[in-house]
Amino acid sequence: MSGTLNKVMLIGHLGDDVKMHYFDGGGSLGRFPLATNETYVNKSTGEKVTNTEWHNIVVRNKAAEICEKYLSKGDKVYIEGRIKTRKWTGEDGADRYSTEINVNEFTFLSTKKESPAADQKSGAATPEKTEVPPPEDDLPF
Repeated sequence: MSGTLNKVMLIGHLGDDVKMHYFDGGGSLGRFPLATNETYVNKSTGEKVTNTEWHNIVVRNKAAEICEKYLSKGDKVYIEGRIKTRKWTGEDGADRYSTEINVNEFTFLSTKKESPAADQKSGAATPEKTEVPPPEDDLPF
C-alpha cells in the first residue's frame, strides 16, 4: 500500500468544559481535554491499576459550537479525527510542541440530565439525546 493514514478514534470523558475562541471572519475553535483510561491487574500485587492518558481535542466552526452547547466536564464522547502536531517558540526562545486531535466526527455518549430550574432560566429544554451524524462504520468494539 503506497498511501498513508492519519486516523484517531477515541472514547473518553471531558476533563474540562469546552473553551471557545471566535475569529473575526466568523469562524470558531473549541478546545477541551479528553481522558481515556487503561485498566489492568498487576500480576505481582493483585492490585487494580488505572492509567489515564490525556488528549488535546480541537473542534472547529459549527461542530465547536455544538460541543460548547451540549458538552460539559465529565461527559462521555466518541471522537474521530486526525493527529496534528503544532510547533511554536516559547517566551524563553525554546521550541515548544503540542500534539492535538483535530476532530472530523463526534457522537455524544452521555445524556444530559434535565433540570426543570435550568430549563426555566434558559427558556429552552435540554435535549436528552443530541442528534449528530454517526460515523459511517460501526464503532470498533
